[in-house]
Amino acid sequence: MEGKLAKEIWQTKPFSSREEEAYLNLGRTFEFLQARVAGLLKQYELTPVQYNMLRILRGADSEGITCKQACERMLSPDPDITRLLDRMEARKWLRRERSPEDRRVVMTWITPEGLDLVNRIDQPLADLLRNMMGFIGQIRLRELIETLEALRANPA
Repeated sequence: MEGKLAKEIWQTKPFSSREEEAYLNLGRTFEFLQARVAGLLKQYELTPVQYNMLRILRGADSEGITCKQACERMLSPDPDITRLLDRMEARKWLRRERSPEDRRVVMTWITPEGLDLVNRIDQPLADLLRNMMGFIGQIRLRELIETLEALRANPA
């Protein structure tokens, strides 16, 4: 079965390979899904990157997290994490303190306001994801996850 991507992007020539078609499909699908998630988050005056950071901070719990650790955990690392954290701190979603042991290290924690915000988003986001992806069924979702993980594990 021929793919639909060529028509969607008005491609007049065949793709050079299945790999190219798959790669472009991944990008197109990510942008499609991300736009819908961004639309939901916009209702909360939040960007996907800010939401990702709030989830990371919630997961760090009372231990807090350094900037380096936060970058390592982000889905799409932000090159200007300091500015991202500055904006989020100004909105009172997180707090930061210098480590007393090493003044070069800044620890970051989620605030009660930030925790409340991310918790309020959990159910609407779960519903959106289920509506966007659940229709393909649990077996296909598991296969998709395994395929994506295999692509990231490729040593090439």
